[in-house]
Amino acid sequence: MHKGWKPFAACLFVGVLGLSSLAYAADQAAVPPVKLALDAKAFAPEQIKVSVYLPPDYATSGRRYPVLYANDGQDMEAVGLQQTLATLYTQHAIEPVIVVAVDMLKDRASGYGLFDRARRQSIVGGSRIGPIGARAYDYSAWLANELVPYVDAHYRTQATAQGRSMLGWSLGALNAFCLGWEYPDVFGQVGAFSPSFWLAADRSDANAVQSTRLAQAMVDRAGSRKPVRFWFAIGGREETNDRNHNGTIDAVEDLQDLINGFRTPDGTHRRGLRDLGYRVDMDYANHPSRADEVAYDLFADGEHNQATWKRMLPVFLQWAYGKDTASPSP
Repeated sequence: MHKGWKPFAACLFVGVLGLSSLAYAADQAAVPPVKLALDAKAFAPEQIKVSVYLPPDYATSGRRYPVLYANDGQDMEAVGLQQTLATLYTQHAIEPVIVVAVDMLKDRASGYGLFDRARRQSIVGGSRIGPIGARAYDYSAWLANELVPYVDAHYRTQATAQGRSMLGWSLGALNAFCLGWEYPDVFGQVGAFSPSFWLAADRSDANAVQSTRLAQAMVDRAGSRKPVRFWFAIGGREETNDRNHNGTIDAVEDLQDLINGFRTPDGTHRRGLRDLGYRVDMDYANHPSRADEVAYDLFADGEHNQATWKRMLPVFLQWAYGKDTASPSP
């Protein structure tokens, strides 16, 4: 059971406090996002659409806020972003946060992928639908080097890595992970729902895929842990594929391997986040803690769809911005 997400009805108060809480939620749900269409030289003439969701007290508080950047901004209604924020604010469960939701590019598969910041190049993998991540470096560099400074200049933000998080699902989660991994000076936290860690350099057979998964290789090559925290969630019913016939679906195994490391058929150990010194919680659902550096949350009945990501969202938000316990610096 996911203890971090309390039903809305359980948190309604009686009397004036309850009425003010409901009004607070209604105000938040009613605030429309600021809509932007921003230039990105690498993708001209296409502009990138961005929606900025401000917290309900933004106009009156004068305070600075943490910022959550999210891929697949066009999905925010489907995953219930505003409703979820309103409920969590009503429960006084999270600190107020600015959400910057970035719509996908027209060619989603080209932008959401992996990249090498030092070499300024995308890391492209193959798939049944063609190459994945051919423009990932261009998109990610724009987000980290142009969008983030733009937001910091136009809104009252906490303009530090610890004040910024990156979120995504599916291929957007793959890219969110990479943005945190390659830009730990920009993003201090990452939320990755159903991440596409299956992306591999060699798809010739099952063993080749297992041994050449690209995100896994990035972690394996790392010299040490990075100052960024990760909250991962995966559904137990995302697919039926099981490439090595061990009884665990690929989506779950790919994520578990990235966290814990694994052994190739020839006995070679490929390192995971745990091997780099991260404190790992593989059972976040039963003992959630905001102190976790790497949190793994399995939604046993979860599927690869927006309905499941909608369920994951409030749990992530409480890990990232919860009021109950102060987050330690990564």
